[in-house]
Amino acid sequence: MALSAGTRRTVACLLVGLGALLIVAALLIPTYTVGKLAKTPLDLEITTIATNQPGEDSLVLDSKSLTSPDGAAKIDTNVPLVSQRFLTVEEPSDATEMTVQAGQTLRRIDKQGDTGLLTATIDRVTIDRKTGLPVDKDPNGSIAVNVNKDLQPVADPVQHIGQQYRFPIGTEKKTYPYFDLNARKAFDVNFVEETEINNLKVYHFKQSIPATDLNNVVKTPTNKLTFPAAKWGVPGEGDVTMSRWYTNTRDLWIEPQTGTVIKGGEQIHLFYARSGEKPEVTALKSHIVFDENTVESQIAVAKENIDKLSLYGRTMPIVFGVVGVIALIVGAILGVRGSGSTPAPAGGALSQKSGGRRPDNDPPTEQIRITK
Repeated sequence: MALSAGTRRTVACLLVGLGALLIVAALLIPTYTVGKLAKTPLDLEITTIATNQPGEDSLVLDSKSLTSPDGAAKIDTNVPLVSQRFLTVEEPSDATEMTVQAGQTLRRIDKQGDTGLLTATIDRVTIDRKTGLPVDKDPNGSIAVNVNKDLQPVADPVQHIGQQYRFPIGTEKKTYPYFDLNARKAFDVNFVEETEINNLKVYHFKQSIPATDLNNVVKTPTNKLTFPAAKWGVPGEGDVTMSRWYTNTRDLWIEPQTGTVIKGGEQIHLFYARSGEKPEVTALKSHIVFDENTVESQIAVAKENIDKLSLYGRTMPIVFGVVGVIALIVGAILGVRGSGSTPAPAGGALSQKSGGRRPDNDPPTEQIRITK
């Protein structure tokens, strides 16, 4: 059924208005909505599990051998290790900043209970939700490795610098400062290559931690020990004092759009020595890497956030823009047709004001002369 001129004009105005609204929405969604989405979510709750790599050294000092009356220090070999980290978001957290707490343990699973616990830390840091960098406050975090007499963790204020649990939204192929929990300072983590993990594009970064005297980092009973040379298993007589040293080579695979750590690995080496250049007694040496379940879980988290960014940053603006342009065009066409139409005369009768003028398509009446 044909629309009247007035109805066409009304529909045209509605379509033009709708088209303009959709085009404006298409322009605003990437700048406003994506800006809101391109942040680390506040409901973050991540468990990562890493295990030692089969076929590589996995050495652990038997601590009981140091305190036994006889024999030298004993190093256990082929020790199965599991590193577990549970990361949550704590207060204070808001629209721009979030406080991340990570409880991390390293266990040898061939021993039960506390006898298998090698290290335990609780790390807290307040970071920017977009860049992943610690906020500009002093202190912006704390680390707990000791407990009090009630077995409650004792947190030391620690100024965190550099990336740690998240990389920036839109990670680049460059060098970043990366905070090391054991050394309590940042070292460069360098871009190595672009690669794929389970068909997901990732950036591979590598970091090397030089030999660090942990006794200069934090004063704990195990970071500086004195035993007879025979107990250490080194040449000489009398007591020998050694510090606990730490080195590490860290590999990280980052999904660049979201800054999610898809996979992580550490070639960690803790040893006792009188100098960092010459390890003398191994305390821990192992190559620990995220297990497959952790990698798949991290991929799922990254893909979920990628889909959100793609929906609001690309799909919706394109759809809104195309539909908006079509609505504008259709509205303009209807508007032009509506304004240029003239209603037809009612009943097809001739207007008196026209002087009885015959319409162009009305054939003349044939006149017949009749002769009387």
